[in-house]
Formats: sequence, structure tokens, C-alpha cells
Amino acid sequence: MPSHPKLGIIAGNGRFPFLVLDAARAQGYEVVVAAIKEETSPEIESRGATVHWLSLGELSKLIETFRREGVTRAVMAGQVKHKQIFSSIRPDWRLAKLLLSLDLRNTDALLGAVAKVLADEGIVLENSTALLEPLLAKAGVLTKHAPSPQERKNIDYGRAVGRGLGEYDIGQTVVIAENACVAVEAMEGTDATIVRAGQIMASLEPGNSALDRNLTVVKIAKPKQDMRFDVPVVGVKTIEVMQAAGATCLALDAGKCLLLDGDAVIVAADDAGMAIVAD
Repeated sequence: MPSHPKLGIIAGNGRFPFLVLDAARAQGYEVVVAAIKEETSPEIESRGATVHWLSLGELSKLIETFRREGVTRAVMAGQVKHKQIFSSIRPDWRLAKLLLSLDLRNTDALLGAVAKVLADEGIVLENSTALLEPLLAKAGVLTKHAPSPQERKNIDYGRAVGRGLGEYDIGQTVVIAENACVAVEAMEGTDATIVRAGQIMASLEPGNSALDRNLTVVKIAKPKQDMRFDVPVVGVKTIEVMQAAGATCLALDAGKCLLLDGDAVIVAADDAGMAIVAD
């Protein structure tokens, strides 16, 4: 291995690309960032890496950029909003051809096909969590508070629902109250799903005691989760959104969900009196 191997980062939104970039540079990689104009924060240019900007859909430009820079290994880091993929995308000829070949128009199918095209061009996509192992949720109760018996029942039910949805690549998050499914994630994203669940619970009759108002959020990896992309992530913002919605418990998949803010996520949950558990 050369003393300064090159690593390409295909950067989406949020903090994930910054974490991968900083970790890669700390480990001696020369980093080339392909930043998505519609998603990536301009701050990415302040981190000392080579940055090339391209739009969603410019697959040929991505390949040409990495080839010109001598990149043969890359990671996808950061979310591209699902609705962006299917509304804002303006595919070039290469991506248009790829889209026409897909039987399913979901995120996994599209990103999996992109990964194959990149591999055919000599650019291997690696697990997006490879450089961030310390941030993966460890098994067990992570907070001072453990889930209550009812929250445990919610988690078990939520996992069963989530696994079923995951088979169809619908979403990673379900919100449960007293063994009732309040909301499931589709294209809107985790935060919007939690907000919607809170709104649904707030709309119930105040005197209705048939349903425990405390929400349990279950965020899981898909049964065949491809760790190269669309990896489950939570951060301090997730905790803030949960608190506002009236959620008291968060369940994750151990070893497959990233805590973007590390221990700060646990501290925020402890301060809010929440339970976080990873199984």
C-alpha cells in the first residue's frame, strides 16, 4: 500500500461526510471529495481535501473525476434525500441508461446499480462505516435509563414491523405506542416520521387513556443491509426531535447504526430521561 493512499468520498448531506473525511485524513489517506451540489455543505471545502462539485445524476462526471484523480477506492457518506433522488435528479446518459434497466425504483436498487457501474470502471465502493467503527452503536442499554417493560414490548413489535418493511426497502424507522404502529418511514426521512408520530398522538382526545402516549422509536438496518450506503444514523438532533414528539425510548441495531455525535447522543438522551438500547 502506498504511504499516502487515495480515497474518494461521495459526499451527501449532514455531518457524516465530515466524520469520514476527518477520519480518513487522520489515517493518512489523501482524500478526493465528490460533493453533490444539491446536498453537500459548502463547509466541506474547508477541511483540506480536494473537492469536486457535481450535480445529482452526473454519473459520468463522477467516474471521470475519480479516474483523473487516480481514485480506485471510494465510500458513500451522507444522505441524499430519497425524494431528491426521484424528483431533482437530472440523469446523464449513463445514469439514464442505468435507471431504465432497473426493475425496482428504490434507493437500494439504484445505489446498488451505481456501485456496480463504479466497480466496472475500476472504482470499488467500500463500507461507509469502515473508518468510523468507534461510532457504531454497541450492544446493550447505552443510557442510564433502561427500557420499561412496555417499551420492551414496543421494541419487539417495532422490530418485527421494521424487518418486514426493510424487505421492501421502504424505510428504516417505525414509531410505536403500546404495541400500536403510529408511523412508518418512507421517503420523508427519520425526523419527519418522528414529528408526524408526535402530531398523531397530540391529535388524540386528551382524556383517551386507551393508548400510552409515550412513543418508542425503532430504527433498524434492513435484513440485507448493504453497509456501503444508506446506513442507519442517529445524532443529537434525533434526540431533540424525539423529545419534542413525546418519544421516550430509542432502539437501534448494534454494530449497524452510527451515532454521528458519538457519546453526545447518549448524554442528550440521559438529559432528556430517555432510554437507548441496541440489540
